Amino acid sequence: MINNRETLNIVVVGHVDHGKSTVIGKLLYDTHSLPEGAIDKVKRIAKETGKPFEYAYLLDAFEEEQKQGITIDTTQIQFATEKRDYVIIDAPGHKEFLKNMISGAADAEAALLIVDAKQGVQEQSKRHAYILSLLGIKKVYVIVNKMDLVDYSEEVFENVKKDMSVFLGDLNVYPLNYIPISAFYGENILASSDKMIWYKGNSVIESIDLIEKEKGIEEKTLRFPIQDVYKFDERRIIAGRIESGKLSVNDEITIYPEGKKTRVKTIEHWAIKDKKDTAYAGESIGITVTDEFFNKRGEVISFEKEAPEVSNSFRANIFWMGKKDLVTGKKYKIKLTTQEVEGEIESIVRVIDASSLDSNKGNTKIVLNDVAEVIVKVNENVAFDKFSDSSATGRFVIVDGYDVAGGGIITENEGAKGEVIVNGFEFNGITARGDVFEEYYYEDKNYSLKKELKNKNIYTIGDVLPLSGDSYEYPSDLDILVFRDEVTIKVRAGKVYSVGNFEDYKYEGYPVVNGRGFAIKISSKNDIKEIVEGYNKVMDSKDDLSKFLSGWLEIEKYRNLAFR
Repeated sequence: MINNRETLNIVVVGHVDHGKSTVIGKLLYDTHSLPEGAIDKVKRIAKETGKPFEYAYLLDAFEEEQKQGITIDTTQIQFATEKRDYVIIDAPGHKEFLKNMISGAADAEAALLIVDAKQGVQEQSKRHAYILSLLGIKKVYVIVNKMDLVDYSEEVFENVKKDMSVFLGDLNVYPLNYIPISAFYGENILASSDKMIWYKGNSVIESIDLIEKEKGIEEKTLRFPIQDVYKFDERRIIAGRIESGKLSVNDEITIYPEGKKTRVKTIEHWAIKDKKDTAYAGESIGITVTDEFFNKRGEVISFEKEAPEVSNSFRANIFWMGKKDLVTGKKYKIKLTTQEVEGEIESIVRVIDASSLDSNKGNTKIVLNDVAEVIVKVNENVAFDKFSDSSATGRFVIVDGYDVAGGGIITENEGAKGEVIVNGFEFNGITARGDVFEEYYYEDKNYSLKKELKNKNIYTIGDVLPLSGDSYEYPSDLDILVFRDEVTIKVRAGKVYSVGNFEDYKYEGYPVVNGRGFAIKISSKNDIKEIVEGYNKVMDSKDDLSKFLSGWLEIEKYRNLAFR
């Protein structure tokens, strides 16, 4: 019997002590998705070990490990509601989760982020949220657990919600909803709880049933990587697997990266019964085309209006699993769908410790289990997509010698950029110049003024900033408005707190400087609106910009002229 039920992949993340395993265990229990006898077995083991029964124990697969109180790495857990089937992607640490997502072992479509109501938003909660943002997972429910420990207080719930909303907003992650629960007592898991009548939303299971799946891969843009080209009698058959979209006889197609245009002549078949005029995502097929091009393995067939990116350089997040360190300048084999090209790591933007998510600058190598943001350059143009647009054509592996040593997901086409920013701020594709850290010198030898940038870095969320130099001294908490790039950077406790667009900026009373580091005389949200609108008006009309800025800027508040 064919199972036509829809399946949704959900990743569950959260602080180690915030009840993630209990939430998953209760989901399994309440949806009757456990194997027969599993509950009795766990209760028996709990009794033998003198421990109270907990739903978290339902995740433990082996009796011996349960006796030791160890929760093992459960990578895929299945449960079902009346609406559809679910696969929970779960890993006990950052490394396992990142490795599985980046290497293609798992594909999460949505996420549950677990936060303890009593402990509130912890550092690890923020790290998990950062991972979701890093991987482009946008459909997120924040589950505020252990409400029983705070007497089901609405005020506590609202405080947690407020704290998390501020942080997630700066990561461009906007939760579908916040759900207060007690996983231990099953409150708000399957149905609405009478302990929290102030909460008017849906339970966890009701909420995840409301998540809309992305449209099927057959409805997405056509991506047909060429596996090989075979010569049969007079025919040249282009073979491969359709990764997304659909392809029909007589369709006009474009073959990338060269952009050759032709038309589908036939979809080949072995027997008459297999003859068809349309093929869909997931099918391995052979086609012939009307024009005699030289086609080869690795090219990607698409429609011109839905073209993939084409470049010899792209930005990516990678997970390194190699025995030898990954270094810049060394030649590696890059495998992207059916394409195999020689390439190198042109630059390491930053290396992120997979267990702490601390970001380090100036690294010249990437070691085992590191996560890093890099610029990859290959020796010829290739066709690809951003991972957020297409996982199949936005994911690649790095081969070192004969070993698959790393995996990566593409975040941006570097070759498409006009001006490459070598110093400044970046997050989620938003970039801004870092002129705020330029030094201004008066050189007494030749009586001249000189501008100099001592350190070139790209800073992102969590990075410590050089807030003092020879010619500047900034407060540890401030907002930077880079007008030329229309980007705002919030700095808190000396670190990058957020990088966002102008339209999302909210003034919170902190000192404000422009992209050059000059203080802006702002004391209200209306001032922000007035200066932004005034700046745009001046730029559009080509009026005197210096005259406009002189009314808003204080040059010497945070800056001075250093002598040398």
